[in-house]
Amino acid sequence: MNQPRIPRKRTYLLCPPEYFTVEYAINPWMDTDTPVDRELAVKQWHGLREALLGLGHTVHELHPEPGLPDMVYAANGAFVVDGTVYGARFRHPQRTAEAAAHRAFYDEHGWPFVAPAEINEGEGDFAYLPAAHGGLILAGYGFRTELAAHAEAQEALGRPVVSLRLVDPRFYHLDTALAPLDDGNIAYFPPAFSVAAQRVLAQLFPDAVLADEVDAFAFGLNLVSDGRHVVLNSEASGMAAKVAAAGHLPVPVELAELKKGGGSIKCCVAELRA
Repeated sequence: MNQPRIPRKRTYLLCPPEYFTVEYAINPWMDTDTPVDRELAVKQWHGLREALLGLGHTVHELHPEPGLPDMVYAANGAFVVDGTVYGARFRHPQRTAEAAAHRAFYDEHGWPFVAPAEINEGEGDFAYLPAAHGGLILAGYGFRTELAAHAEAQEALGRPVVSLRLVDPRFYHLDTALAPLDDGNIAYFPPAFSVAAQRVLAQLFPDAVLADEVDAFAFGLNLVSDGRHVVLNSEASGMAAKVAAAGHLPVPVELAELKKGGGSIKCCVAELRA
């Protein structure tokens, strides 16, 4: 029998999809020939925002800027642990200017900021589990974030970093293939990782929830959890059933329009860990 799951209040950063469109393709999910309904994207984004607020969390907003259609994917702009911000340095030139917008937000709010020398895409490729092995950062590489950024993040944040190689371009960021379910456990899709990384994850997280291909392709791992409530894409019904079986309460949110850019719930949500 599963122990009762206890939610923990979180603070999040989101960015409205005011300028969202798919005008270039930098991941396998993006198709410039597929039209985007921006009005629907905004409506669905507000549904996500209201779901997080309804669960008792604090939501800050980053001001969107014209010419930066991917700013809605706010998780990619930085990675915050214990009140320190490790900034992003984007791989693709189409997104480079987003980093300055994120830094301006943190500077304005007085958060200590570490400017990166290495290419990394923030919480897209970093996950923090404060109760796992004394406080552990999981870090993906292979497509967007450079392996050297993992060492840089460890020095900046003072937490051990476990490097995990991603091998399937459809899962180009860690947060498309792995998600913390609470402070000490995860869900993940094993085939997205190298064989060696799969062994590491199995050793570190023997009780992890394992997703299947259908879950992963529905962006079911691109989720946000407060330890009890798991906010996830409404298309990922199989993943919702799996997290429910593990004792969590799934909170489905419709976000199909933003999926056209290659992201879902987690891509839109950065966690601010004071």
